[in-house]
Formats: sequence, structure tokens, C-alpha cells
Amino acid sequence: MIAVTLQQLWARKRRLVGTGLAVVFGIAFLSGTMVLSDTMRAGFETMFGQANAGIDAVVRGEATIGAEMGGQTAQVDAGLLDDIRAVDGVATAAAEVEGIAQVVADDGTAIGGDGPPTLGLGWIDDPTLSSYELVEGRAPVGPGEVAIDTATADRGGLVIGDTTVVRTPAPVDVTVVGLVDLAGGTPADGPTFTLFDPTEAGSLLLGRTDVVTRILVAADPGVEERVLVDRIEPLLPDGTEALTGTALNAELVDDIGADFLDFFERMLLVFAGIALLVATFSIFNTFSITTAQRTQQSALLRTLGATRRQVLGATMLEASVVGVVASAVGLLAGLGLATGLTLFMSARGWIVDTGGPIVLGDTVTAAMVVGLVVTVVAGVVPAIRASAVAPLEALRSAEIDRSDTSLVRAIGGALLTAVGLGLLVVAPDVGDPLLPMAGGAVATLVGVVVLGPVVARPATGLLGSALLRLRGGTGALARENAMRNPRRTAATASALMVGVAVVTLFTVVGSSVRATLDTEIRRTFGGDLVVLADGFSGSGLDPALAPALQADPAIDRTLALGLGVGLVDGEELVFSVADPAAVQELVGLEVTAGDLADVGPNGIAVSADRAAEAGLTVGDSVTIAFVDGAEEVLTVGALFEAGPGDGLSTHLVATETYAPHAIQRADTTIRILLADGVSVADGRAAVEAITSAHGSPVVLDRDEFSAQVSSDIDGVLAFVYGLLALAIVIASMGIANALSLSVHERVREIGLLRAVGQTRRQLRGMVRWESVLVAVFGTVGGLGLGSLIAWAAIRTTAASEGIGTFALPATQLVIVLGLGAAVGILAAVRPARRAARVQVLTAIATE
Repeated sequence: MIAVTLQQLWARKRRLVGTGLAVVFGIAFLSGTMVLSDTMRAGFETMFGQANAGIDAVVRGEATIGAEMGGQTAQVDAGLLDDIRAVDGVATAAAEVEGIAQVVADDGTAIGGDGPPTLGLGWIDDPTLSSYELVEGRAPVGPGEVAIDTATADRGGLVIGDTTVVRTPAPVDVTVVGLVDLAGGTPADGPTFTLFDPTEAGSLLLGRTDVVTRILVAADPGVEERVLVDRIEPLLPDGTEALTGTALNAELVDDIGADFLDFFERMLLVFAGIALLVATFSIFNTFSITTAQRTQQSALLRTLGATRRQVLGATMLEASVVGVVASAVGLLAGLGLATGLTLFMSARGWIVDTGGPIVLGDTVTAAMVVGLVVTVVAGVVPAIRASAVAPLEALRSAEIDRSDTSLVRAIGGALLTAVGLGLLVVAPDVGDPLLPMAGGAVATLVGVVVLGPVVARPATGLLGSALLRLRGGTGALARENAMRNPRRTAATASALMVGVAVVTLFTVVGSSVRATLDTEIRRTFGGDLVVLADGFSGSGLDPALAPALQADPAIDRTLALGLGVGLVDGEELVFSVADPAAVQELVGLEVTAGDLADVGPNGIAVSADRAAEAGLTVGDSVTIAFVDGAEEVLTVGALFEAGPGDGLSTHLVATETYAPHAIQRADTTIRILLADGVSVADGRAAVEAITSAHGSPVVLDRDEFSAQVSSDIDGVLAFVYGLLALAIVIASMGIANALSLSVHERVREIGLLRAVGQTRRQLRGMVRWESVLVAVFGTVGGLGLGSLIAWAAIRTTAASEGIGTFALPATQLVIVLGLGAAVGILAAVRPARRAARVQVLTAIATE
């Protein structure tokens, strides 16, 4: 049986190419993601290793609060530097000052701030401990001078001798006197580096010169890192720690992983999983068609003495061979893809060149195992069907498809769908809605797939009714072809349905989020204008800007919003920082208890949900520990309902409460209420005249602010659509493969149609319209399924969070429907051409 199976595989190798390609694409995505992620991680390890090559120990503050939100780290007493230099085994030591500093380009726009940090540093003269090297100019000396990295200079059009502004966040006029490169390489669109005179850096970035961010230490030759740390630790005061240079580099790589690489890899793997799920449907359909076409062959094998087990094993062997070969090819394709992306990204300076892609054993194992499992799982049901063929089936000339009339299928599919819909409906009323939501979505998907053959005949008949009028006999034949084998039609359409359902889910959720945010912004935006910082990882807004705006007669009231970090009962808390009285005036906040006007320097306002979780009421005390070691006992003065449009966290602390504990405090937004009689245009002009002296941040009115939020969502959706494109490509390949196999089994029928006068053009049209009907059937199912799950998700959010506006984007969904039809047209190109090339006499003579 093994020899027979392998011979059959070789004889039908062209037919199995389409099956294998679905696995190849999915595994290429999976392995490419893993290789790229490992290569990027190795690049960061190389970069940090080279940049910190001379550092054997680091002394720093122990406390770090809000690291994931760009939080703050406790500082080190600058006087400790001399004590460390005197330790036996210390070759040299230097103090490092670090903060946020965003350079303004020659066109007035801020550089960076959209993810990678914008770092300000104090210059370190010692080349052993410095992570950068001067490539042009000189080191900064005194106020008003900076050195910047070459990548930032290129992005900003800056050269030696140029004057510009650096936001710290207060704007500082500077002259560029030097250009540097990181010792480990400078990514083109990565972090920006601005280096100041050490004393100036302390004043600008830390607000004082008697403390530093950390102390870097190099050991004498022969002194091990661990030994050096052990000698330094007895000198350290409470709240200060020492760690080895190796531990520092590992920590930096781990931080990059936690903040970016891990999320990046998980996100891509999710979409790789979606592509493989779609591939599973395509493979299942192909195996189902091929086993049905080999019914007589399987029956003959049974007649000649083959057992059911042998037929089952032969079919599973076929699936295994396809899985192994396709997985290996997919692994190589993924390696090639990752290599190309690595070369492209390193050539542009986005990542550090590691000398080639990094391929770990886990990647090879995952690619081969996942590809094999996907193929084998997809082939199980067709294999069981093949093994169930009775010897008498050899006397039949064709398989009779009664799948649409199966009462068990209809009842089972209906029950699964009903259970799924029930779970989706009750999910908002459950304490933890995630599990019923996920269960409902899966049950509904499975139920719809099971019901597919039951509804395929009437659905394609209804969808194809227009073809009777538009395409005449060609349309009628296409309609009948799509209707006559409902199991095959449903299986072929299922892969596309899953892909379209995911696209629809993201589209509807994105539209609903936009509608929700727009509603909330309009409800809570009490002002006329808003000033925004450039990017979420930039310098923020100068705290002096809001008072300057408030002093202008064109402005009635300003509200400066910022973020603070602290510990409450050992748990990190990111809270809003603002004037509570201004919040009451400029934010349409629903206060459920107390009064924001009563939340002064010794008070705190808490969202009603968080208060309920913590058991807090108005008048209770909350103790917050700050990164400087101080604690504040604050009294709950108000409870409020939080929403996405108000720009507030779950806790609100007065500005004067947080300011003494903040390191390099900055505002994130400033809302502005114009004076009576001042138009928005005149108010904007007045605001921009003031902001120009504070780094020229963005000034928007309410509609522009809402549109900017929407554009951010559109950018995310565009990225998601790009990742989902592979799933749609695999689905279209599944349709093309099914049509090719269908054309192969209908050769005699095609010959008869040609014999009675059908032209090649009509034949191509018949195959093309059949493909379109199948694709539209899958697309319509995906649109309905994706919209349903999105509705349930938004409804659950509305029930749990109190907000959520369901918005069905009709235009986008019509576009998706049109793209589904286009997929059908493209999938039919090769099968239609093949059908048209069939010779009439040869086809008629085919058994």
C-alpha cells in the first residue's frame, strides 16, 4: 500500500501543488515571523553589547515605577561617585544623566516620539564608559551646546553649527557642535540621542545637579564583574543597587522584548495562525475532492483485499507527505523572506546588522510540526470517508452528493449555531464575559461551517438568480454548477468566509471604536481647542505653556492634563495630573459622589469602578508612594464615571500634589476654552502665537481632534489588513484549486458542451461565474459572521464599561463584498483557461 500511495502521489503531483502551497504560505509566515523576531533580538543584543562593552558594573536607584508607561527611576546621590572610584579594582567610573529631550528639525517639526524614546544624556568623556563615539565636531561645553546622533541629524536636516530647539519639555535654544554614533550602531528611525554638557544635563533633565541617573563603572584588568559588584555594594545607601554589565545588557534586551519585540512577535503569530486556519479549510476541501474523485479507485483497492485501515493509512500517509514537504518548503521560504526583510531593514538602519538571519531550533521544530499537524488534521475526515468506501462502489461512475439533505447535519449545525448565538447574547450579563464571548464565537463559526452544505444550494441559487438575466445560458450553467455539489461549494467557500469574517470583525470594531470615541469626545470636550504633544514617546508639553496661555485675554480657561506614576498598596498606578476644578469646568465628567472642587492638594478623585473594586468611598484615605521615596496620604474627594473621551485615568491627582515628586514633569494635552466673543480662528491664532515659543506643539479644534483619533485607528486597520491579505490569498488559492479539480473531473461534460455549440469564451465565462458565486457565497457568510461577532463584542464592552456605539460601516463592507467577487474572478483565471483548452473529441472519449 505504501508503494501504491507514493506512486499515486507522484502521478498526481501537479494536483497536490495547490494543497501544498496553502501550507507553504502559512508556514512561511510563521517561520519568517520567528526568524525575524530572533534576528531583531540578536541585533539588540549586539547593539547593547557593543555600546556597553566597557561597563562592568552599574550603580542605580532600586525603585522604578511605571516603566511600561515611560515611568521614572530613583536617582543616585552624585557624591557617591568619588567613593566608588576609590574602591579596589575600579579602573574608572563616571556619572550618567538621562532624561527626555526631543530635537526640533530644520522645518520646525519634532523628530521622533512615535515609539522609540527621545533620549537626553549628559556627555561622558571617558571612552571606556561612553556608549557613543564622536564622528564630527566636538563635545558640548556649557549651556546652549549639544551633540546629536547622526541618524537624528539626517532626519532633521541638521549639521554642525546649526541652531535649533530641544524640548526638555521646556524649549531650549541650542547649537549643534558635535555628531555621534552609537558604538553598537545607530538605527535610522530608532531612538534619538541628544547630549548636553554634564552639568547642563542635570539642570535640564533632572532639575538638579546633586543627583545623577546612574553611575557606570569599569574594572581593572583581571577583576571579574561579580567581584567588582560585591566590593561596591557595602558602600551603597538604602534604595541604591549595583548590578553587573552583563546583567544590565540582559535587562535592556528583556525590556525591549517586553515593550516591543514580544508584542510584535505575538501579533504576527496571531495572523500567521489565522492564515494557517484558512489553509486548513483549503486543504480539507482539496483532500475531500480528491478522495471523492478516487471513490472507484478506493473501492477497487478494497475489492483486491485492502482493509479499511490500509486505505485510511494510505490517505493519511499522503497527507503526511504533503505536510512534510510543504512545511520544509515553507520553512525555506520563511527564511528567505526573513533574510530579505533583515537586509532591507539593516540597509536602512532600522535594525543592527547581525551578519544574517538567526535560525533557532525552535523555529525549525515549530514550522515542521505545525505544518504537519495542520495538514494531517485537515486530511483526517477525507481519509475516514475514503476508508469507508465499500467494494461495490467500484461499480458506480460518480459520487452522489446528498450532504445538503442530511438531517443530522442540519440539526447539528443549527444547534451549534444556536448555542453560539446564545453565548454571544448572554456574554454581557456574565461576570467575566471573555470566556462566553470566545466560546460563542467559536461555536457560531463551527455551526455555520457545519450548516454550509445545507444552505449552499439555496444560497447560491438565490445569489445566481441575477445571472439568468444578465448572462443567459452561461449564467444558468454557472449557477447550476455551483448548486449541484453543495458540500464542495460550502467547503470551498469556508476558507474565504473565515478570512472575510476576520477582516469584517476588525472593520466593524474599528468603525464602532471611531463612533464611540467621536461620541465621547463630543460629550466630554468642553473647550474649543486642544494643544497636543507630538507623539506618545516624545518630550510632552512644557508645564509653563498652560499658565502662559491662561494669561492671554482671548482665553477664558485652560486645563493642562499630564500623567504621574506611584505605588498604591505595592501596585503600580498611572494617574492623571491636573487641576480638579478645571477638569470640572472643561470636561463633561459625570461625578457620582463628592465634588471635584473639593479635591485639593491633599485629595484624590477616583473612578467609580476602581473605587468599587478597592472598596473606597468619599472621605477614605489612599496612600501613594512616589519614586523619590516620599509618600502622600490623600483623601478621596470625588468619584466619577471614566470614559475614553475625557482623557483621564482611573485616578486624578492635583498638579501641586505631584509636582514636587516628579522628575522632568510634562503635560500631555492642554484643553482651551476661549473667551466670549472670540472665534475659533482668532483663538487659534492667539494660541499658536504663544505655543511657538514653547516648541510649536500641535493645535487642533474639536473636529480636528476627533479626526486625528480616527486617523490613528485607520492606520492600525491598514496594518491589520496587510497582515490579513495572506489569509485571503490562501483562500483564493483554495477556490482556484477546487475549480481546477472540478474541471478535471468534468472533462467529458465540458467536451459535450463544446460539441453542442458552446464557445471557448462562453466556457471561460461559465467557470468564471461559478467561481464568483462560490466566492460571493463565502464573502456574504464572512460579512454576516464577522459583523455578528463584532456586534457582540461592542455590546459586551458597552455593558461592562458603560460605553460602546455599534457602527456598521456600509461603504467598507460593500468594498469587502466587491473584493470577494474579485477574488472569485482571479481564482478562476487558470481553471477557466484550462477548461477552454480541452479538446472536444478527447473530452467526449474520456471516461
